[in-house]
Amino acid sequence: MSKDIATPNRTKEILKKYGFSFKKSLGQNFLIDTNVLNNIVDCAELLPNSGAIEIGPGIGALTEQLAKRCERVVAFEIDQRLLPILNETLAPYPHATVIHSDVLEADINSVISEKFKEGQDVMVVANLPYYVTTPILMKLLEEKLPIRGIVVMIQKEVADRISAKPGTKEYGSLSIAAQYYAQATTELIVPKTVFVPQPNVDSAVLKLTIRKEPAVKVNDEQFFFRLIRASFGQRRKTIMNNLTHNLFTKADKEKVEAALLSCNIEPTRRGETLSIEEYAVLSNALS
Repeated sequence: MSKDIATPNRTKEILKKYGFSFKKSLGQNFLIDTNVLNNIVDCAELLPNSGAIEIGPGIGALTEQLAKRCERVVAFEIDQRLLPILNETLAPYPHATVIHSDVLEADINSVISEKFKEGQDVMVVANLPYYVTTPILMKLLEEKLPIRGIVVMIQKEVADRISAKPGTKEYGSLSIAAQYYAQATTELIVPKTVFVPQPNVDSAVLKLTIRKEPAVKVNDEQFFFRLIRASFGQRRKTIMNNLTHNLFTKADKEKVEAALLSCNIEPTRRGETLSIEEYAVLSNALS
């Protein structure tokens, strides 16, 4: 058996062999701790016949651990310089495929129907670059992919925001958007010392289990998300103020106030105190 990729020495060896230098613009931080990788894969609860989608495989450290445990792995890699490295490191795993593409521009639904069996259990498992965490997660959720869930290593602060509860300072439009589609839990905290190069902050492994139905029923999904973003426009302002400034005009003030009161929401409350259920009722009253 070849030595695991995710050890400091093997990583150094591979990078040196290919003369690879990290690109700051791509947020590249490679994991060099096999225990952490195994913990991430454990969170995904993969079966021998499962499939996994990875984003940003780097030199293949996580890809290798996924390939050891499931039937099919498909990884999206944007950096062309990593393709020959992955070609070598993943050579022992013919059931792992790398697609050279920016995942934000990829048609993931097509990739799933092409690369996996119909009805196959599929999980997204990835160590995401910090700078595009939110757009990638929202794409994965909004496209209503046929997946069971998502397990990602992301900046701890973002994981806290996604899994936040109403009334906390972390709770915001991102928490509601993610929790609309999935149940969110922070599974483990990962110190910055297990990466090369070392990031400035600690990471966390976030698990999103896709709901069969969204958390709440709304008449107009687009309006619901616009309403939420508007409600958090300025956190210190009341919901009434935020809505009349960011979504409606001052002329609509009475209409907004009447809708709030009809939903048993005091107009003086702040956006972060409303639950997803209250936002749904308010969205349906206003749309």
